[in-house]
Amino acid sequence: MATDASDPIPRFPDGFLWGVSTSAHQIEGAADRREASVWDVFTAEPGRVKDGSTAAVACDHYHRYREDVALIAGLGVDAYRFSISWPRVNSHGGLDFYDRLVDELCAAGVRPVPTLFHWDLPATLDWLRRDTAARFADHVAVVAERLGDRVAKWITLNEPAEHTLFGHALGAHAPGRQLLFDALPVAHHQLLAHGLAVRALRAAGARDIGIANSHGPTWPASGEPADREAADFYDLLLNRLFAEPVILGRYPDGMDELMPGDVAADLAVIAEPVDWYGVNYYAPARVGAPVGGDTEYGGLTLPPGLPFSVRDIEGRPVTDFGWPVVPEGLTELLCGFRERYGDRLPPVVITENGCSYAGTDDHDRIAYLDAHLRALHAALRAGVDVRGYFVWSLMDNFEWAEGYARRFGLVHVDFATLERTPKASYHWFREVLRSQG
Repeated sequence: MATDASDPIPRFPDGFLWGVSTSAHQIEGAADRREASVWDVFTAEPGRVKDGSTAAVACDHYHRYREDVALIAGLGVDAYRFSISWPRVNSHGGLDFYDRLVDELCAAGVRPVPTLFHWDLPATLDWLRRDTAARFADHVAVVAERLGDRVAKWITLNEPAEHTLFGHALGAHAPGRQLLFDALPVAHHQLLAHGLAVRALRAAGARDIGIANSHGPTWPASGEPADREAADFYDLLLNRLFAEPVILGRYPDGMDELMPGDVAADLAVIAEPVDWYGVNYYAPARVGAPVGGDTEYGGLTLPPGLPFSVRDIEGRPVTDFGWPVVPEGLTELLCGFRERYGDRLPPVVITENGCSYAGTDDHDRIAYLDAHLRALHAALRAGVDVRGYFVWSLMDNFEWAEGYARRFGLVHVDFATLERTPKASYHWFREVLRSQG
């Protein structure tokens, strides 16, 4: 993945949106100034987080947001994607912190792009219950009324697939349930919440709304029918199940029969038109038929009885997380979506793309981002309507069940002193943005 400084990143269209991303629970800290979330409950249980840490302080962004906005502005991005903590909005002070943050961003010439749910559900709520979707819509209406005069671009949900799979099917994330396929109502209720949120935002006058779904190509482990069938099912479960209700207004391949409630009526809500479709991309998955013994997904040992197994992608470098580095997978994914959904596919924004590497020279992160920007440009040249790109993440943070061991940031955070230090990748990305004009 070596980069060549004499070979600049290709030019993206005028008006292309450049940004960086974070999420509330991972950076804000100030846990004493908000209600508890499912993640507070989860991390308080011994053994849930690999290093035993919590996000009670995290990066202390709540108190240091002005310093962080200065870093964002110094980077030269157009926009900052952050999330709004539902538990914080419910607590004393409510939206005051986000008022201050949005004002600071606007004063710095950075467009605020809030995500309205990024996994930190209030501990009193449950996605297994249908009424959580309606509660979310009420929350969104409150946020939009308060911030809508300064926020023009909105994201409803972040990665409902991962929140369903890791949090409710496999138990590796909050709330720590191991329901396997009985977790499907969680997927449906989150998608319903998305549709209700779009309606609430429209009612408040919003005109630039999207969702951030995680996607990656699914590669069969071989050409054998059993491996192809397993890969098709995995693709349905992780890609199509969360894309097609939003884009096409229907579930794939009879999945509606497994969902709760009046699914046809709910799909009419879920399919409320969005202005763009957010894609979080990290890597493809190589999938085959079930095999004897343990298999892993994203560092997690999968339980027996699943109708697929996730295999290693050999011959590829990997990040510190063990994820394969496959930039051309981003081109394949976006072109595949364009082929599958045609004119029904809205304009695309890459709402997350990044990598976890420790160390100080940061060469691997620069090489990763360089290669993925070139792959994104290849998709654009192939006819995919790509409108923006957000790096994950602005700074090192609390990486969920991994604790503080994984570093995705353009900015290094010393978690003992909370000192911020821009990495080489920060300076590299700033030069890329300058070259893009």
